[in-house]
Amino acid sequence: MNLNLLPARTGIVWVKLGIRTFLKQPLALTGLFFMFMAVMTIASQVPYIGFVLAMTLLPAATLGLMAATVEATQGKFPMPLVLLVAFRGDKAKTRAMLVLGGLYAFGFLLAMGASYLVDGGDFARVYLGGATPTREMMMAPEFQGAMWVFIGLHLPLSLTFWHAPALIYWHDFTPLKSLFFSAVACLRNFWAFAVFGVMWLSVLVMAVVLVTTLSALVGNPELAGDVLFPVLLLMAAMFFTSLYFTFRDTFELPAETAEKTTS
Repeated sequence: MNLNLLPARTGIVWVKLGIRTFLKQPLALTGLFFMFMAVMTIASQVPYIGFVLAMTLLPAATLGLMAATVEATQGKFPMPLVLLVAFRGDKAKTRAMLVLGGLYAFGFLLAMGASYLVDGGDFARVYLGGATPTREMMMAPEFQGAMWVFIGLHLPLSLTFWHAPALIYWHDFTPLKSLFFSAVACLRNFWAFAVFGVMWLSVLVMAVVLVTTLSALVGNPELAGDVLFPVLLLMAAMFFTSLYFTFRDTFELPAETAEKTTS
């Protein structure tokens, strides 16, 4: 397995490939993304352990969306069972994926706990859906400080786990080895990932501007609120579709390895 060093412009290519692949199978990939969201939501509702359970399942569910992207690139129609690909292999990989999920949940809780120390938990309650934010709350220095503490801790956590599920599944890495190589890959290709993030942010802003402008032109400002949410969900589905390409170009996924996604 070789780690490729990529130019910054590769981030633009990843965004284009994500959108293009999504448009090849929009119904399947949209449906799978909604199922992904539903699984996360249902898991989070389990009493006492819901949030931890959802975070533990997140790496495996993300791998399922990447596997769906592989099938879409092969001209196939991804079926719902592809979301369970992390648990359909051998038991060793299943255990490794669950360990990875547990590590991610632990890291996420640490980041959220650090934000709790800053503002007493206001940001955490808003983020986790347990409280409705008010303008006064969001403008408070403590709330904003907690938000930036969480972002500052969660960003490196996300990059460390970025490639890890795929490395476990497609390259037979252990959880700790996958985390190490994921972090190294993201650091070595920092500018490609930076451009990738900026491009998706730009696409998001353009989508918001387009929707609000069209609603203003038709003289119905409330239309923006009705249309914007589903548009943002579609954008999120496209973003998750693009994740596979960040892995494929970084680690050279072998053709024979990709085939077992559909086996």
